[in-house]
Amino acid sequence: MNTSKVILFKDHSIRNYWDSELEEWFFSVVDVVGYLTDSANATDYLKKLRKRDLLLGEYIGTNCPQIAMPTTSGKMRKTLAASTQHLFRIIQSIPSKKAEPFKLWLAEVANQRIDQLQDPELSIEQAMLDYKRLGYSDNWINQRLKSIEIRKELTDEWKKHGLKEGMGFALLTDVIYKTWAGKSSKEYKQYKGLKKENLRDNMTNKELVMNMLAELSTKEISEVVNPKSFTEHKDVAKRGGGVAKEAKLKLEAETGKKVVSNESAKQLQNAITDSENE
Repeated sequence: MNTSKVILFKDHSIRNYWDSELEEWFFSVVDVVGYLTDSANATDYLKKLRKRDLLLGEYIGTNCPQIAMPTTSGKMRKTLAASTQHLFRIIQSIPSKKAEPFKLWLAEVANQRIDQLQDPELSIEQAMLDYKRLGYSDNWINQRLKSIEIRKELTDEWKKHGLKEGMGFALLTDVIYKTWAGKSSKEYKQYKGLKKENLRDNMTNKELVMNMLAELSTKEISEVVNPKSFTEHKDVAKRGGGVAKEAKLKLEAETGKKVVSNESAKQLQNAITDSENE
């Protein structure tokens, strides 16, 4: 699961991004430069540094991609990012008394992630802390973590059949969404007013439960049917989504309330805060 967030080092915000495919941390170069130099305009400092040190400028251009990370307003914007290895090279070119303690911290962050990969319980604990900091309720967090587990079981089933991550997974996921929720992933995000935000992080408890049922059903049916072609996988995804669709319609008939909601994470968190303040 790719994640983008903000972590603190000595009260200084450092944006970072975990690439699950590469199993690599990427850090905002501007944020690191800002901390090391105390510059009022870290972006300008970095531009001047790249012009002054042409080899460094070439190194950054070759090794540092643009990755979407959150701004202070919460919007996602692409920014120059460096892996731990490449960030060490950049830090060496910046005269700063803060460099050594920062490099030690950077190495510790990388080691923590390695520990989490080796011990899934540590990763789960970190995810719980991250969601808590964002203001989600304990009940929602439990549902979300369970949904991550079920999603992984489904993608493992797809991989077992030779399907690769990327467009294939996205198309099958869209079939599941479209069947039970009546919307593709793009349409669902538009309905909630989302852009680059994670759709599942913006689902209500009911939506998470229905989507879990759809993905669990898809995995279970796949194990029985053993689909061979992508067309057969799409049929299985539709059948799995259909199980959740029936449950959704039954719940809506019993309660008179729609399951699919246009609420986003911000609205969900505000609702939690309001209820706690009453």
